[in-house]
Amino acid sequence: MDFPAVSGKLIILIDKITMIDISRLDFNLTITFLALWEERSVSRAAKRLSLSQSAVSASLARLREAADDPLFVRTREGMQPTLRAIAMVEPLQNGVALIHSAFSTVTAFEPATSRQHFSLGMSDDFQIALGPVIARRLAAEAPRVSVTFRQANKHRVEALFEAGEIDFAVIAQPNMRSGLQQQEIGRSGYACLLDPSACDVKLPLTLEEYLSLPHLLVSFSGREGIVDHALKSMGLSRRVQSALTHFSALPPFLSGTRTVATLPTHAAHSLAAVSGLTVCAAPIDLGDYSVSILWQRTADNPWMRQIISEAFMTILSDLETTCSA
Repeated sequence: MDFPAVSGKLIILIDKITMIDISRLDFNLTITFLALWEERSVSRAAKRLSLSQSAVSASLARLREAADDPLFVRTREGMQPTLRAIAMVEPLQNGVALIHSAFSTVTAFEPATSRQHFSLGMSDDFQIALGPVIARRLAAEAPRVSVTFRQANKHRVEALFEAGEIDFAVIAQPNMRSGLQQQEIGRSGYACLLDPSACDVKLPLTLEEYLSLPHLLVSFSGREGIVDHALKSMGLSRRVQSALTHFSALPPFLSGTRTVATLPTHAAHSLAAVSGLTVCAAPIDLGDYSVSILWQRTADNPWMRQIISEAFMTILSDLETTCSA
């Protein structure tokens, strides 16, 4: 994530102000100072601030202690500022104005003119399916906005957020405990991807045909996946010929070979669209799972969340159309 540059003067100021100094400061004292400056009277300042005269007098005492100066001296013409108070008034007025602006003004995000950069964390099955849809939306609606897709899964996502390396994440079956915000955007399941002619099978696959084919496994561990767990519960097993760590590598391994891969449905259809491979239902029940967007409360951008959510809904709609055709 990109953060605005901090000026050299501000860095010097922060270095000079210790935590002990900060604990002695009170924003309300600044308001009292400015009221005394404008009214030149404790009683009128108290009335303006809806406080008692004793409360304003107590605040003035704290101001004098903090500044090590009388600040306002009682005369026949009222409370007159000292040279120190005169030197302080402009910086304090500017500071109050900046603080008011920071808390009261929200800069609207304008996609058409924004140059913001977003970093999106997701596993490569989501990058394959969602990435192109998101990129096309950005090109059409926010041509100056840029995006980086970072490899992420539910095991790494919290660390990536903590390191400030991603702004949003798309995660399957998240199990977060770090206070990240979460929005479910849909559900997905599993399908098979293969070259039917090379496999010499007719679709849909039977369980016998499925188990007779060599399998390509895509797994974070490279050892086993959800198919192996499902088959084990049935007292069955499959022969894994090769194991990969990225779904995007599947097409050259499958094209023209007698092998089958089982992968998330959204990725299977996206890979089939660009490779000439065929998608079919898995002959075992692998269930489905939730898909969610994750983000930090302090770095939200509702527009980008909507782009991601609508991209996934587009994928699901296309899948329904393809499966019913």
